[in-house]
Amino acid sequence: MASEPVTTVDAGPHKVSRRVVVNAPAADVFALVSNPHRHPELDGSGTVRDTPVSGPETLTRGARFSVGMKQYGVPYKITSTVTDFEPGRVVEWQHPMGHRWRWELESTSPTTTAVTETFDYSTLRLPKIIELIGYDKKNGKGIESTLRALAGRFA
Repeated sequence: MASEPVTTVDAGPHKVSRRVVVNAPAADVFALVSNPHRHPELDGSGTVRDTPVSGPETLTRGARFSVGMKQYGVPYKITSTVTDFEPGRVVEWQHPMGHRWRWELESTSPTTTAVTETFDYSTLRLPKIIELIGYDKKNGKGIESTLRALAGRFA
């Protein structure tokens, strides 16, 4: 069975959200997205570097983890904090600047899972800045690439 295409989800103002159905049980997908050491395997934006990640193997609410990043040729490290966590269903972390990345999983059958990834910048003091510099569109494209790769991984 082929995976569905990546679709846009209306998550509300100042949120960029996409969804795809993957051919894998939710537990298998969650094991991947909740392990920060595996985030380089997920990244469709090209910004997460394959460098050592610090933090727990499996995230929990309040956990902190650091990932190597690179944008515009400049390497840097980001330490994020998990702000929401429901085992097998939701993992969300907050970037130091205040925006959040959220993954929501919903079993659609014993062997398929609807996966929604959201870039939530509604928590920023001036969310319009993200739109002015085009990061809402850039992150939307990154999410689409990530979800396509995720679906392909389990095809």
